Amino acid sequence: MFSTDRLTARLWEHTDAERAYDLYSRWEVARWLGAAPRALESPAEVPAVIDRWRARSADARYGIWALERRDTGVVVGSVMLLPLPDEDGSGNGEVEVGWHLHPDSWGNGYATEAARAALAKGFADGLTEIHAVVRPGNTRSAAVCHRLGMTPRGRSTRWYGTELDTFLITGPLPTTNM
Repeated sequence: MFSTDRLTARLWEHTDAERAYDLYSRWEVARWLGAAPRALESPAEVPAVIDRWRARSADARYGIWALERRDTGVVVGSVMLLPLPDEDGSGNGEVEVGWHLHPDSWGNGYATEAARAALAKGFADGLTEIHAVVRPGNTRSAAVCHRLGMTPRGRSTRWYGTELDTFLITGPLPTTNM
């Protein structure tokens, strides 16, 4: 899919199931995700989740990708570039960037690095603006948005049926070291 100096974003595979469960069964990760946060309760849930992510990645412009360290092959989390839903669940042409990292990978700059590469991919694919939506109180993700140069747009209930802090960046990105 795409790479940085330290990371490769690729499709999630069923062989990643153990790591996906370890990541998404943790409340400290899951509490920030989705309209109604829920941690995975059983490894048996993971194959369907991976299938759903792979289906959402069928259009090469978008996806939910595993983030793999290039030096060790360890999956540190996910990065995504996805159409945002309208209130009726249909797409409206707006796109979001997002990231979910395993706690053992926090604090290494992986979220910013991966999100910057996903933004660059999106702009190279013709997008002119990309949003981020962050659950209030998620200071780590808000800080990533600021490091990416995203502009805070305030709180909104426009997407996912819950109040979220919103951020926006327009492209193309300035040239920087990833």
